[in-house]
Amino acid sequence: VCNENSLFKSLSRYLVRRKDPELWASVLLESNPYRRPLIDQVVQTALSETQDPEEVSVTVKAFMTADLPNELIELLEKIVLDNSVFSEHRNLQNLLILTAIKADRTRVMEYINRLDNYDAPDIANIAISNELFEEAFAIFRKFDVNTSAVQVLIEHIGNLDRAYEFAERCNEPAVWSQLAKAQLQKGMVKEAIDSYIKADDPSSYMEVVQAANASGNWEELVKYLQMARKKARESYVETELIFALAKTNRLAELEEFINGPNNAHIQQVGDRCYDEKMYEAAKLLYNNVSNFGRLASTLVHLGEYQAAVDGARKANSTRTWKEVCFACVDGKEFRLAQMCGLHIVVHADELEELINYYQDRGYFEELITMLEAALGLERAHMGMFTELAILYSKFKPQKMREHLELFWSRVNIPKVLRAAEQAHLWAELVFLYDKYEEYDNAIITMMNHPTDAWKEGQFKDIITKVANVELYYKAVQFYLEFKPLLLNDLLMVLSPRLDHTRAVTFFTKVKQLPLVKPYLRSVQNHNNKSVNESLNNLFIIEEDYQALRTSIDAYDNFDNISLAQRLEKHELIEFRRIAAYLFKGNNRWKQSVELCKKDRLYKDAMQYASESKDTELAEELLQWFLQENKRECFGACLFTCYDLLRPDVVLETAWRHNIMDFAMPYFIQVMKEYLTKV
Repeated sequence: VCNENSLFKSLSRYLVRRKDPELWASVLLESNPYRRPLIDQVVQTALSETQDPEEVSVTVKAFMTADLPNELIELLEKIVLDNSVFSEHRNLQNLLILTAIKADRTRVMEYINRLDNYDAPDIANIAISNELFEEAFAIFRKFDVNTSAVQVLIEHIGNLDRAYEFAERCNEPAVWSQLAKAQLQKGMVKEAIDSYIKADDPSSYMEVVQAANASGNWEELVKYLQMARKKARESYVETELIFALAKTNRLAELEEFINGPNNAHIQQVGDRCYDEKMYEAAKLLYNNVSNFGRLASTLVHLGEYQAAVDGARKANSTRTWKEVCFACVDGKEFRLAQMCGLHIVVHADELEELINYYQDRGYFEELITMLEAALGLERAHMGMFTELAILYSKFKPQKMREHLELFWSRVNIPKVLRAAEQAHLWAELVFLYDKYEEYDNAIITMMNHPTDAWKEGQFKDIITKVANVELYYKAVQFYLEFKPLLLNDLLMVLSPRLDHTRAVTFFTKVKQLPLVKPYLRSVQNHNNKSVNESLNNLFIIEEDYQALRTSIDAYDNFDNISLAQRLEKHELIEFRRIAAYLFKGNNRWKQSVELCKKDRLYKDAMQYASESKDTELAEELLQWFLQENKRECFGACLFTCYDLLRPDVVLETAWRHNIMDFAMPYFIQVMKEYLTKV
């Protein structure tokens, strides 16, 4: 009836009051041609008049069930916006905004601003999920949910400038914190640190420190960490604050900080400062924790060598001593370098590196001075004495000998031998060979380099100890060429082990036998044939018949006949006499007597004839004396050869030559013996 008569206002009032969902469903069907006029009347009249919440609720549900969002918006606007009794109804306000989000987004901002009694957080979150970020921001801002508001600006709108302005306006710590976190993520380190400071929020100190380290925002980091330290006395915070102070060169603040109570890892910061070459800061830090080793290293880099040495003394570690020593060498502070070096050289395994460091830079004098000073140390070892000897051989050869004489027992002789040889220090080389009992090498060196190395006493002392006897003969040759006047002295020393025959052969070959006559006489007691013959030959040349006679009497090991034959033709009678003597000694009586007869050596002839025990020889001699008209010799011979002569032969001979007077003493003696026997 109402539809046919266009009584939509009455119908709308009826529908609202009936509160019948089924009836609402039937009239709100899309097929109902009168739906639009009816909805208009419901919006304009029926709901405006009602005071019953249930009527409103059923009506709104009917519209929702019929899926009429735009019409529902009209309906809700009428209820909520037109100052009805339901204007402040929370659910209706919520429904209006949510329906607008779904059906007509352009109206959402208006509703948000005009309405005040809706569930802001929920609505805002729904707006965010529908990408209505500005609307969500407006909701949060309107209801002073500033942290959420700034979060929307940062995370959804992505405008940090607006977020910064918003934070400045509301000036809430939580907002600044949100902003700071976002700025940090975007790499806006300086701005982020400012924001954290405004937020008074130290919670993200690790991220802030890492970012500031990476970007080099040290000034800002100092401010931030000072704020953070007031909030929490974290070890990490204090450690990083010290490093930041060092980076900004605030050394006075740094020193004050570390001298006060703190939980910082000062050693760790010191190492970081050292690695980054911030030595002034490192110096303060190492000093604070009494790490004298690292302190010394730091002072070295600062050129404070005296203080570095003091630090090394307190640290008393070889590594530190070495570092400071090398730095002092580089800085040409050799006095301080020596103080350090004396603590290094006592460690044998460190010595070579130290020496090479000095030598590579050409500081030989300073190195030698240091090692000389080190010899008196209680812990002085062989390496020190050895290396100093080697250095002397290279740079101060005039000191080498004295050093070796004092300390030869404390050096590594093979090493020093090589050094001396390379430096051509032949005298020192001989000295070392002698001490090392390499006598053969010592002698060879002296012979090869006599000008520098040969000393008479030393040579004679060492030559007796050599193992290779061949060196004796080389030594003889050497003396013959170099010191011939001392040759006999050498031969006297060598004689116990010398092959005299070989020696004589050698001197004969080089025609130097007269030179070694004293040697030959000294060894003649060995009765060596070569020696005897050589000496006899020398006596003949020198015409020393007495010496020759003495020699052949004392030493019989020579070729008697050969010598006798040689002497029998000698121009001097004494030598011919010796020849006769030799013939006699070899039972060549006849030859001996003939030689004496030839030289008118009557007495010798008589004596040799007597010694021969040869009657015939004696009688021949008697006849010869008579032929030579030597009657006195005849008489003497009768007595000298008394035992050999036959009285009848003598009587006949005397009678024939009318010399009975000379024979009479002989006969008287014969008669006496006969009578005595009878």
